[in-house]
Amino acid sequence: MKSLILAEKPSVAREIARVLGCKQSHKSYIEGSQYIVTWALGHLIELKMPEHYDKKYQTWKMEDLPIIPDEMGLKVIKQTSHQYKAIEHLAKRNDIKECIIATDAGREGELVARWILEKVRFRKPIKRLWISSHTDRAIREGFQKLKPGKDFEALYASAVCRAEADWLIGLNVTRALTTKYNDPLSAGRVQTPTLALMMEREKAIQTFVPKKYWTIQADIGPLNADWEKNGERRIFSSDVTDQTLNRIKDQKGSVQAINRKEKSEQQPLPYDLTELQRDANKRFGFSAKKTSNVLQRLYEQYKLVTYPRTDSKYLSTDMEATMLDRLQGMMSGYRDEVKPLIANKGRVLAKRVFNNEKVTDHHAIIPTEERLHLSDLDNDERKLYDLIARRFLALFYPTYKYEVVDAVIDVAGETFVAKETIVLDLGFRALTGKDEQEKQQSLAAISKGQSFTVKSVQSSEKLTEPPLRFSEADLLAQMEKYGLGTPATRADIIEKLLSSEVVERQNSRMYPTAKGKQLIELVNDELKSPELTARWEQELEKISKGKGDPKVFLQNIRKQTKHLISEIKMSDKKYRAHNLTGSKCPECHSFLKEKNTKDGKILVCSSLECNYRKRKDPKLSNKRCPQCKKKMEMHEGKAGLYFQCRPCNVVEKAEEKKKAVNKREERKLVQKYTKPEEDFGTSLGDLLKAAMNKKD
Repeated sequence: MKSLILAEKPSVAREIARVLGCKQSHKSYIEGSQYIVTWALGHLIELKMPEHYDKKYQTWKMEDLPIIPDEMGLKVIKQTSHQYKAIEHLAKRNDIKECIIATDAGREGELVARWILEKVRFRKPIKRLWISSHTDRAIREGFQKLKPGKDFEALYASAVCRAEADWLIGLNVTRALTTKYNDPLSAGRVQTPTLALMMEREKAIQTFVPKKYWTIQADIGPLNADWEKNGERRIFSSDVTDQTLNRIKDQKGSVQAINRKEKSEQQPLPYDLTELQRDANKRFGFSAKKTSNVLQRLYEQYKLVTYPRTDSKYLSTDMEATMLDRLQGMMSGYRDEVKPLIANKGRVLAKRVFNNEKVTDHHAIIPTEERLHLSDLDNDERKLYDLIARRFLALFYPTYKYEVVDAVIDVAGETFVAKETIVLDLGFRALTGKDEQEKQQSLAAISKGQSFTVKSVQSSEKLTEPPLRFSEADLLAQMEKYGLGTPATRADIIEKLLSSEVVERQNSRMYPTAKGKQLIELVNDELKSPELTARWEQELEKISKGKGDPKVFLQNIRKQTKHLISEIKMSDKKYRAHNLTGSKCPECHSFLKEKNTKDGKILVCSSLECNYRKRKDPKLSNKRCPQCKKKMEMHEGKAGLYFQCRPCNVVEKAEEKKKAVNKREERKLVQKYTKPEEDFGTSLGDLLKAAMNKKD
């Protein structure tokens, strides 16, 4: 009898099969003496769409809403049905005794596997592989410590609740808004309150009124000092500023106090996904989605980091014994930093990182013991790995210690403060390679009671500034603060807001569009509230831990859906498509809308039933005009594709692309032109050259 192992992706399945010694490769699975390893391709199963319950729902009508099935059904995704059928066939084999779920160890990974098993009506025992990295050691240890499937029933229930809640609210509200206002308007349980946060910030920016203020700086003896009163350095009156300047000019200052305070900064904890996305956005301008994609490669393809989609910054206590192996794995890329740590036997100085109570389903993102080959990584992968690596290495370094010295100086009744920061122990900040001496003055030679002449004094006029629009890093922080989404879903939520054209990126900041501003006015107040969505996420978290009732949660979601649709139906609010043009569709005579895409502007019909679309501006190619060197337009004519530069009136016919040879064709060619007695070479290029020479 054999165990059927269900992985999430073919690449992971191949690694598991290799470690377990499965060598018989088939199209949809790999078989060994004890195990058969197969894979999903992401989700193979999804919730049925409305038209699968009743064909009348293919046409969107307000009177059909809300659509609330008594029981939600599952369907096989058509594009990947071949793989589902292969798994179904394997699951029904008589020699299969159990299924081991080896999908990603998280809520969505559980859903991927369980929906497949439910659809194939799998009734044999289920076990769970729960690992945080894909190294050979982690896989072997994971199979030695397989967990019973029933331990994850609550996690599965939570995943189903999330999927059904998003379907019920997102689908119904989106259909209602789109139908009522005749424009694609997307709303959802998480994306709408996220948009609302951006609109609140936009409102604060638009209503902001700048105020003038002044600061005063003075050179007093050898010291550079700032005017201060009750901890405030700004003066909001020009008269008070002028009076202060006149009062202290050419006066003497007396040192009233020298305050010294030793401070320390603890080593930062390792990354969870959200903080890593924020730092990658600040440092490298990576979008949250890009960080997720690069991180997944480091985890899955290179096996250099642990499970990415975690919300914990802590490690379990049993991991302390693995620290030395992880350092040795990093040695080739961080020799100078790691060598003294290995000499110290990999002793972690930031002991607070080991905390079982603060480790959720997964611990923080840290390097694995896999040997690092930096040359294998591309530029983005190196950048992200370096962030993770240095944050991890900080755990082995001492705390950063420094002393802050303040000299308080009285000048004609006004208080000035000179500051100095002295580094006592650079500690973990040595990893940044930066000089941490922030501000150097000679305060060491200054003592209480000394007097100095005011050499010069000047004021600076400034304006208060409005809050900045959110960067993706800021937005991720806000989503985390209000419990909107999970570390695994936040990047996709941001991308959905961008693709639905309610938000756009400008200079690394998130700007609500005219469509977004109107949508937030149309959508239900209740759905805009971050608190409501956060409450739902807390409920889902309770369900995943077996402390919440999935039936009660879904009953409340159904009631909420009915209420939201009723509000939209009764609303008398107006909407006008922001991108409507004066041109009419040649097919149905509705007005055309202008849309921005990666390939330029296009015109699409405003009628939801009409599929008419055409390019507004010609598509620009990467081909440059031989005269003006500007990009040439691409056009399709009777003779095929051609390039045109209108200012220069230059036209060039496009060359036919050479068909790429795939691996299968390459092997056939190699076999065709290779003979056992020939010793010409083994590369395809050499063999083809030999063939051409024979023709000559």
